[in-house]
Amino acid sequence: MSKGLGTTVGRTSRRRMLRLAGGGLTMAVLGAGLTGCEDELATGGGGSTPPPRSKSPGDGKGDQGGKDGGAPAPLWTKSVPAQTYGDNDELVTVDGVVVASGDPLAALDGASGKERWSLPGGAVPGAPLLLGNGTLYLASGQYDGNVIGYVPGSGKETWRSHLGKEYRQPRPIAVDGDQVYVIAEILEADGSSRTNVIAALNSTTGKVAWKEQRDLGTQQNGIHAAVQGRHLVYTDFKNNLTVRDTATGRQMWTQKTTKTSYGPFVVHQDLVIVPQGQRLQAFALSDGAEKWSVEAEEFALFREPSLVEDVLYIADSGRTLWALQPGTGKKVWQSTALKDASAQVPRQFVTAGGTLYAATDLDPQGGVHAFDAKTGALRWTFNDKSGDHHAWLVATDGKRVYALHGKKLHALPVQEHATGRALPVRHVTEGAPGPRDRRPA
Repeated sequence: MSKGLGTTVGRTSRRRMLRLAGGGLTMAVLGAGLTGCEDELATGGGGSTPPPRSKSPGDGKGDQGGKDGGAPAPLWTKSVPAQTYGDNDELVTVDGVVVASGDPLAALDGASGKERWSLPGGAVPGAPLLLGNGTLYLASGQYDGNVIGYVPGSGKETWRSHLGKEYRQPRPIAVDGDQVYVIAEILEADGSSRTNVIAALNSTTGKVAWKEQRDLGTQQNGIHAAVQGRHLVYTDFKNNLTVRDTATGRQMWTQKTTKTSYGPFVVHQDLVIVPQGQRLQAFALSDGAEKWSVEAEEFALFREPSLVEDVLYIADSGRTLWALQPGTGKKVWQSTALKDASAQVPRQFVTAGGTLYAATDLDPQGGVHAFDAKTGALRWTFNDKSGDHHAWLVATDGKRVYALHGKKLHALPVQEHATGRALPVRHVTEGAPGPRDRRPA
């Protein structure tokens, strides 16, 4: 799930400003606002922009099959009413459709790009497109306090819940087989709000299963969450990593994180894995005890991680790409292909056909990178050359890779590659952990 950590001294990155602006647009309607900042080195901003290259690894004009090393041409490209701020859960694909957050919210047929259905009012800016139980859960674009579930393939409404009149605009943050978890502001008598609540809604009846007021000073924005068994895990703008019991809402533990980027983290079995500046740390879901950590090179900061097919992928601002075993932190491989190609650092990963696809931020040398999933070798980079300032987002249904850039949605063909052999790549280190990996005894 989609769905990390790093406030450091420095200027606010462009992607952070966009995401905060998106939250600000929402909260202007709701009567509140938010603030935040992030080190540009951690986000691939100005501090990590590589020197200009004479030619991009792939510009979308290469061989149709990518056989000459260039990126494949899109199967189709459509203009969409997207309103995105760089979060992974703003582009999803399910049941043969691909949906990008926007107003109206439009679902396009994955094969043809034709519109299947459209929802006026769309998704609330900054709120996730939350998938679970065969349902797409959305905060109501009418700002009427409802959380609504839709059939992704048809757009038909199948579920609706309302937390209560004393709460303002609940936003879904996570879902499991029984409940939808939401965050909402608690209204004061004068219509203002100083506190917020976290609650669980029954995914069958819509009734409130439990609700717990969060501490004074916490915010309802900047939440990233995941569910694993009885554990609801989330981070927020206030550098908190918190775990609650999904059955009761009881807070099991919380701790301050040293550096919080507010982005996605990873939950794997009994671990939550969180990037914190130069360190990537894994904590036990049961009590928050550190189980393993990996450290990047000096001055390099970890980006957002992705767990794909039981491999943890993460890049750092030094342009090193890591593939790790999520249970132990042991290296599967480590690649300097990005550095060798002067390519931009990615922040979101999906796999299809033996290829690892990775979306970058706002930078001109970025786009969607394609790597050999077994070695980390960089095959090509797709960039639409639009110059749009929005971050790239990527999703896949296994047949196609969908790349969203601003208001342009591209469908790229999945090219099958043999996974039984590794391509010869000099910049790949495979096998045992390096000397900078740390684990408690």
